Amino acid sequence: MTNSVKSMSSDDQFAGLRAVFLNCTLKRSPEMSHTSGLISLSADLMRTKGVHVEVVRPIDLPVATGVYPDMREHGWEEDAWPSIFEKIELADILVLAGPIWLGDNSSVMKQIIERLYAMSGMTNSRGQYVYYGKVGGALLTGNEDGVKHCAMNILYSLQHIGVTIPPAADAGWIGEAGPGPSYLDEGSGGPENDFTNRNTAFMTWNLLHMACILKLAGGIPAQGNLPDAWKKGDRFGLEANPEYR
Repeated sequence: MTNSVKSMSSDDQFAGLRAVFLNCTLKRSPEMSHTSGLISLSADLMRTKGVHVEVVRPIDLPVATGVYPDMREHGWEEDAWPSIFEKIELADILVLAGPIWLGDNSSVMKQIIERLYAMSGMTNSRGQYVYYGKVGGALLTGNEDGVKHCAMNILYSLQHIGVTIPPAADAGWIGEAGPGPSYLDEGSGGPENDFTNRNTAFMTWNLLHMACILKLAGGIPAQGNLPDAWKKGDRFGLEANPEYR
């Protein structure tokens, strides 16, 4: 047990992990995204621990709207989602980040969650749903209110499709009520905000810890959660017969 705990506390355990941040801003590059500033805090910390990090801004790409894996098979001329999903499929950590508008997630965030859901019927090499073994988190920026509401929507959606959510897996920053400064604006106090920085640090470390735990364990055990086996009649010990209860 002592050796196990010691090995789990070493920073080099994180080398080789892969993380993808999807910045669901409504602003195309190179326009400044306030969300990107908060992403950088988490992503840069991961990089110092040897994690391979990619940040994708879906608004820059022709991501089609829909709930199928490749919308080109459903009338769309272009769809960048399959190429984005290739990055996600290789990742151990997935962080969805975005701005808050009218107290809710951005339209791009909603679109990305729909496209993630489109792949949720796929299976991994162990026969489980494809997102099993990945860990997820949420980052939000904005004015007024909505951080917790938006994080609840994101984290619920991720766990529903099979992503593992560690403790304290969200962080965010909001300015004071009204049309005040945004996160990266001069004088906003965003980058210096202790509450946001603490939550971002905790989220990042918990994502790293959980990703490492799952990797060392070989993922979520492939027992009682195999869709093909269920289709073939295996009920994994579940006795559901309400007529005799």
